Amino acid sequence: MIDDAAASKLWDIPLSNNTIGRRIYDMSKDIEEQLNDKVRDSRFSLQMDEATDSNKDCLLITLMNKYAGKWGILKTPNYLRMISHFATCACLSDKTKYPSFLRTIPSDYYQSRALAHLVKYFGWTWVGAIRNNDDYGNNGMATFTETAQQLGICLEYSVSFFRTDPSDKIQEIIDIVKTSTSKVIVAFMSHMDMDVLIHVLSQHNLTEYQWVGSEGWIVDSQIAAMDIHHILDGAIGLSIPKAHVSGLREFMLDVKPLNSSNNGLFPEFWEALFNCKFRQSASSANIQRECTGDEDLTGVQNSYTDMSLMPIFNNVYKGVYTVAHALHNILKCNKTCNKAVPLDPFTVSFLIT
Repeated sequence: MIDDAAASKLWDIPLSNNTIGRRIYDMSKDIEEQLNDKVRDSRFSLQMDEATDSNKDCLLITLMNKYAGKWGILKTPNYLRMISHFATCACLSDKTKYPSFLRTIPSDYYQSRALAHLVKYFGWTWVGAIRNNDDYGNNGMATFTETAQQLGICLEYSVSFFRTDPSDKIQEIIDIVKTSTSKVIVAFMSHMDMDVLIHVLSQHNLTEYQWVGSEGWIVDSQIAAMDIHHILDGAIGLSIPKAHVSGLREFMLDVKPLNSSNNGLFPEFWEALFNCKFRQSASSANIQRECTGDEDLTGVQNSYTDMSLMPIFNNVYKGVYTVAHALHNILKCNKTCNKAVPLDPFTVSFLIT
């Protein structure tokens, strides 16, 4: 995430191929336009991501229907409630900065403290720490460090890491780990950054360390699959509590692409899912089998059908039902609802609080 000044500078950087530049721009505009089409009629906010800008300020990125009729990326507007299912940064609990922000997942303040108590439980009092160099990692590790000190745990080192760091910065971290005497590493990181770090650790054969991880990576199946050198063997950490959303799996497996032909992204998703094409020219270099739209999802094993992510889905479920209950009260629903009642975001926001 970058601020406006940094973004303007990017446009001045020439790409090696103007065709590539146009394709990147067209792809980004296509995705933006399709997303706008999906939520254009909505009068409520939609959380997109939590991030930090180039000044390390915490942002909650949202797509918002402005009253002027245009769409844009805004910083936590105060006049509408935003309900997040996955934004855990403790920084977002500051109501002076984010008065409109709500979430259905606990703040990392609690996870950080729990990680410290987990380390203490196993009697590890001399540990190292690696964190994301963003609000997620810095805030999370700050709370962990404070709690660890109260519990008599000492940190031999605490280093920051980001997946775009230059090689010399990454090498410094490797050297610190190699020369350290502690054999326990607490990693407060996202799965994207852990992907990069695992690759580097494997190159240096840094095994036989006890890893303690935040929920950002500890339950990620791709991290486990990538760890072919057994760097993370025995890693422990915290995860979102198990949950079950009744009927969700059946609903997901019942999706039919031809019934959603007005969605430009859906055919692309279906083609990638089943390695087929709905329409292809006879001159295509790689002829694939034709999609029928009746392919069976029940035999597919991937992230779309992976119900181990149910705890995250459950947080989305709770957020949706929070809004639904507010609407239920506004429309005075019993057996039927009074559809004549005018709806506006402010009334709904008031009832959600």
